[in-house]
Amino acid sequence: MTDTVKYVLDETHIPKHWYNIMADLPAPPPPVLHPGTKQPVGPDDLAPLFPMALIAQEVSTEREIEIPEPVREIYKQWRPSPLFRARRLEKALQTPAKIYYKYEGVSPAGSHKPNTAVAQAFYNKEAGIKKITTETGAGQWGSSLAFAGALFGIEIKVWMVRVSYNQKPYRRALMETYGATCIPSPSSETQSGKAVLAQNKDHPGSLGIAISEAVEVAATHDDTKYALGSVLNHVLTHQTVVGQEALLQLEMAGDYPDVLVGCTGGGSNFAGLAFPFIGAQLRGGKKVRVVAVEPAACPSLTRGKYAYDFGDTGHLTPLVKMHTLGSTFTPPGFHAGGLRYHGMAPLVSHCKELGLLEAVAYHQKECFAAGVQFARTEGILPAPEANHAVKGAIDEALRCKKEGKSQVILFNLCGHGHFDMQAYMDYFAGKLVDQNYDEAELAMALAGLPAAA
Repeated sequence: MTDTVKYVLDETHIPKHWYNIMADLPAPPPPVLHPGTKQPVGPDDLAPLFPMALIAQEVSTEREIEIPEPVREIYKQWRPSPLFRARRLEKALQTPAKIYYKYEGVSPAGSHKPNTAVAQAFYNKEAGIKKITTETGAGQWGSSLAFAGALFGIEIKVWMVRVSYNQKPYRRALMETYGATCIPSPSSETQSGKAVLAQNKDHPGSLGIAISEAVEVAATHDDTKYALGSVLNHVLTHQTVVGQEALLQLEMAGDYPDVLVGCTGGGSNFAGLAFPFIGAQLRGGKKVRVVAVEPAACPSLTRGKYAYDFGDTGHLTPLVKMHTLGSTFTPPGFHAGGLRYHGMAPLVSHCKELGLLEAVAYHQKECFAAGVQFARTEGILPAPEANHAVKGAIDEALRCKKEGKSQVILFNLCGHGHFDMQAYMDYFAGKLVDQNYDEAELAMALAGLPAAA
């Protein structure tokens, strides 16, 4: 009874459709606005950045979007991903709760990100695109798109947030192994990057700045498109293979979650797990508590304002309504680089406004402590980002212990930490510190939010 229990599906259970939560929401989210006219954007406004197939998915209200067979064939390399019952962790915590985790670290790139990277590369290939630009924080998205680009013969150029570029050289090496070019951001290759460096030549970078650089290049080159690893509707939709598989696996286990937990930066892995369950609830199924866990140093859901804002620092993107810390906000350089984004996915933000989920924030040292406990009981070393979900799940299990409740907890272990060993070395050496954002900078960034109609 102390062993980890694994629930495995075969390739026939890979979903044939992505799930689109837009079909089940009781109210639609606010529209995306053109920053100049303040009117809803149309397909032509997005065409310089994305192929039309992805634009169609971005605005779709259909519940099911068919997964192309070539994408499903590639998914077979690692999907369905395993679901584990964490009995050893349960025993260590002495909790009456059952803890399950969906493990996305089995993908070639080591995280959930290839679920959308492969899809986006496929649609760009179908549209005749030969070059894609993107940004990356911790490097999981950049390495995933590099992997997908190699499969489809597309040239990938990645702007990696400078602090993560320096902290995580092996992620950079993985991107280069797959054939991508990786550039520290802010860089001198774009006007957006030069503007930031002119103000601070040692700027640590942010996802907002890296997005500006990648978007700028795509928008000014006809042979190049842009790909985003989180935030946008079509990206979150692609990730729902995670939750759909988990529904089947929990049925195998004879259980259904009372609580869902996921880490949140831009919102993709969280939505990928949670949206199929929230959708089932909205269609009359069992109610679940859904907990989004974010870093205290970049707390968009718990501290941000629900307002229209730019998705990037250089203000090249449309305006979206989301929980935001302000597009000019630069989070401190904590190790969970994939969670250092100033805003939350509009669909996740909308679900929070509808009362469909709640949010908590933790500092990085307590998250690393949770990750170490998980590794010592379950044997898998989580990525720094995933440590936030581990911490959230452990806290929920301890709550069940305190209240004497035998609830079912499911969380998304969205990636492994094999390329993040320096962060763990720093943790064990006592060099890891809990960093707080600058309150004055946050106030200034929020004061500078754009006016929207």
